[in-house]
Amino acid sequence: MKNKLLAISFLPLLATANLTAQANSPSLPAKPKTTVVAAKEKSKEKSFVSDQRPTTLSSDEAINIAVYKAANRGVVNIAPVASAEDYILNHTAEGCGSGVIISRDGSILTNYHVVEDSEHVRVTLWDGSSYHGVVVGVDKQTDLAVVKIKPPETLKLTIIPLGDSSQLEVGRHVFAIGNPFGLDRTMTVGIVSSLGRTIPVAKGRLIKGIIQTDAAINPGNSGGPLLDSLGRVVGITTAIYTNNGLSSGVGFAIPINIAKNVIPQILDYHRVLRPELGVEVTPAGEVGLRVLKVAKGSPADKAGLSGAKIVLYDIGAGLVLQKPDLSVADIILEADGVQTNTVDGLMSYIESKKPNQVVTLTVIRNGRAVKIPVKLIGGVSD
Repeated sequence: MKNKLLAISFLPLLATANLTAQANSPSLPAKPKTTVVAAKEKSKEKSFVSDQRPTTLSSDEAINIAVYKAANRGVVNIAPVASAEDYILNHTAEGCGSGVIISRDGSILTNYHVVEDSEHVRVTLWDGSSYHGVVVGVDKQTDLAVVKIKPPETLKLTIIPLGDSSQLEVGRHVFAIGNPFGLDRTMTVGIVSSLGRTIPVAKGRLIKGIIQTDAAINPGNSGGPLLDSLGRVVGITTAIYTNNGLSSGVGFAIPINIAKNVIPQILDYHRVLRPELGVEVTPAGEVGLRVLKVAKGSPADKAGLSGAKIVLYDIGAGLVLQKPDLSVADIILEADGVQTNTVDGLMSYIESKKPNQVVTLTVIRNGRAVKIPVKLIGGVSD
């Protein structure tokens, strides 16, 4: 570098010396004018800088990467098909949801609303291979379902361990992995925003104890895992609060502890058995629930509860109008002294009991309060 600097410094001096010598030497013939062309400027430096230093991960980045590497291959894409034959013939079925592999024999946990009333599904694994899946059973009241595939014995499935959702706290980091818009095994990161939320399901029932998170959840995420920082499933993503169908930063997941109670029954009985009354009820106003229908042979029927009666009205021309007479229907006020002003309140109380237990209902019948003992039996969850 030193020699280069000296050479550059001396160039102007040498040029000056040559010109002076020519001017003082008349014996030398005049030389023709020459044009001195300046040397080309150095090419401009490139606009980017390459940094070759080794990458140093932050602690958060290291956890994110570790969770994804451990769990992503245990998340599947699920698409309902009409039948086993349709699975073979239809190769264009698009996934509508996600699922979590929970056992080495091919059991997969997902949402009920992902499979709906289908008996057969197409399950696509991380490597793009797909398998015929059978819906083992569902539980509409918790929006959960179990699907089973039979992979080759040589295929080693990635199992995601189940955690303990009761240990969650607001502020804990959580990770959602699923297939939003068909973009397989996408991970989003957030925190537990709240606990103990309640969201509605079918027939006026509610799912309680729901986890709220700001991890982005979009259509296709349903049925996928919500993971803690150790890569354990703490929830099953199920819904979002939105006005346009897209993530609003308010997502919901079913606590895995609820699923732990449901999974064994689905695997053993293909359904969930809960104590039931066998009644269809509706709010009677500010107080109580009016009995609309009593299932024949149910605990309520055996105990003598009365629902609405169907009255036939002849309106002429051979036409008969059917209309329920609500005036004869019992109104349930309490169960074991606990007020029951909502459908979910009554059903949740009944489900907290065990088959063969007796619940005493306080009902209004013909303007009088009557206490009716009802012996519960195990019923099939809708």
